[in-house]
Amino acid sequence: MPTDQHFLIVPASGLGSRMKGNTPKQYLKLSNGLSVLDQTLKTLLNIDKINGCVVAIAKNDTQFEQSEFFNHSKLLATAIGGKERFHSVISALNTLKPFAKDNDWVLVHDAARPCVKASDVINLIDQLKNNPTGGLLATRVVDTIKQANNIQIESTLDRSKLWQAQTPQMYRFGVLSKALDNIIQNDLNITDEASSIEALKLKSILVEGSKSNLKITTSEDLDLANFYLESNN
Repeated sequence: MPTDQHFLIVPASGLGSRMKGNTPKQYLKLSNGLSVLDQTLKTLLNIDKINGCVVAIAKNDTQFEQSEFFNHSKLLATAIGGKERFHSVISALNTLKPFAKDNDWVLVHDAARPCVKASDVINLIDQLKNNPTGGLLATRVVDTIKQANNIQIESTLDRSKLWQAQTPQMYRFGVLSKALDNIIQNDLNITDEASSIEALKLKSILVEGSKSNLKITTSEDLDLANFYLESNN
């Protein structure tokens, strides 16, 4: 019986406007000399179980072709990113169609999460291998979380039921394609793949990851990412 393949999608077409700089955050340099995107790809493409990758870039992107991973053997193609993250993922899924079967796996990972641990990704793959749908890396919420109206507290949420979503988010190719088609058809807006799965009334599995798998949004996050990367060496 053939083994299901694992394909990686990295949406990397964002402008990173919250960084308040001219360089998109995926191309900011880390203290190890790699860009945020290249550090992300270095970790993930070294995982044996990942068979191929599509990176979604902006239409006018001229920087990715300078990456050391532009000619990597696992890079199947680049796709043109869209207005929202899910548009970029759809574009990448369409690019994957010649390579992937419906039952194969797709791992979608934020370009701006360069501290992801290979061991966490391998655990995600192993935990979900027999699941019909998929799931994602996440961490348990440990802080007290308040629900508010503007700055006035309305309630305290039960943190024992709360998780902070991370990436990769890993789903069967056919399931994720159907879920994102549903988002387009119903003119919905989502911020991650798991939300599209929820819209189909399907269940995702949470696999506990590491707190260090942060998403770079501000300059302070970049400093913290450098700390984590240096600590892991």
